[in-house]
Amino acid sequence: MTRESPADDLRLADLTKRFGVFTAVDDLSLTVPQGSFFALLGASGCGKTTTLRMIAGLEQPTGGQVLLGDRDITGLRPHKRPVNTVFQSYALFPHLDIHENVAFGLRRRGIRKVGDQVERMLALVQLQGYGRRRPAQLSGGQQQRVALARALINHPQVLLLDEPLGALDLKLRRQMQVELKRIQAEVGITFVHVTHDQEEAMTMADTVAVMNAGRIEQLGAPAEIYEYPATAFVANFLGQSNLLTAEAGGRAGDDVRVTAHGTRFSVPAGRARLVDGPALLGVRPEKLHLADGVDRVPAGHQHVGGVVTDASYVGVSTQYLVRTAWGAELSAFAANSGVAAPLAPGTAVTAHWDPRHAFLLPRAGADERTEGRLGQPPVGALP
Repeated sequence: MTRESPADDLRLADLTKRFGVFTAVDDLSLTVPQGSFFALLGASGCGKTTTLRMIAGLEQPTGGQVLLGDRDITGLRPHKRPVNTVFQSYALFPHLDIHENVAFGLRRRGIRKVGDQVERMLALVQLQGYGRRRPAQLSGGQQQRVALARALINHPQVLLLDEPLGALDLKLRRQMQVELKRIQAEVGITFVHVTHDQEEAMTMADTVAVMNAGRIEQLGAPAEIYEYPATAFVANFLGQSNLLTAEAGGRAGDDVRVTAHGTRFSVPAGRARLVDGPALLGVRPEKLHLADGVDRVPAGHQHVGGVVTDASYVGVSTQYLVRTAWGAELSAFAANSGVAAPLAPGTAVTAHWDPRHAFLLPRAGADERTEGRLGQPPVGALP
């Protein structure tokens, strides 16, 4: 059954923003389902914050529309929109206590009896009993919770989160990721979270949109995007990928034939973005395994030979760099389970993978100039 668009779905239709000759957001169209946790993920300058500011009404688009269901809110002033924003800087009022910071939006609307609502919001963000403290008496994480409560008390249809955890240390950031996900599930409000942090996006969001140069490169569930990236940019930005320069040679049953550096491989057709032509054969580092010879490679696995050039212990795993015969450097992550002895640099190895874990992408432009390990460390690679 086709899902009808609820009245509160957030829709961006052909949204464009130009600053002089620079196009920050380029003809962007997407739908954020009502009640979902949606992440806009991308590097600095990709257009994600500009997109958020246009949704909030803080920037006027050069073209296109911002709609809530069928209601066009593009021309509404920020305070007229059923939208609230939580910024990285918190923006709390230092001269007001926590209770009055949270109550601010209600008091602006002329609501006098705010005590019960404020207490419910403080309980939601687990800050009961903190109402009479000042912001300076709270930690960064607690201040972020206050900013969240202050936004949620207005019952917005959409809550925008602009790098909300960027100022927190790693441990607190991870705790707040869990808390934000819990709060969103409890209140059921649409959250749109802008971040450059792949772990934040994948940990919290139902749907992730990866942005690049003002456009959406890929949109989908976190696991879908990570396991089957649509482009080399996505494969490199969301985690780390080993990419081998290859040629796709057509279908062979349920597989696509691939040749890379004189060796034949295959990729399941369902994990191939093309069947013929210049390609990149991709394998994530945690799916690449190392053996001490071809005879130790499991049946059905595909493989290349190489030499370990570096080993980095990162707690839960060890990252190995393997240089192939043709000079490409591949990355493999081995769990530190205590079962196998670590490999020393200079060790000859056979890198192998299950072809069901590989993917095939079109090769074009900059992708032709670089081969091997690319991108960010895989999610979960660090302790």
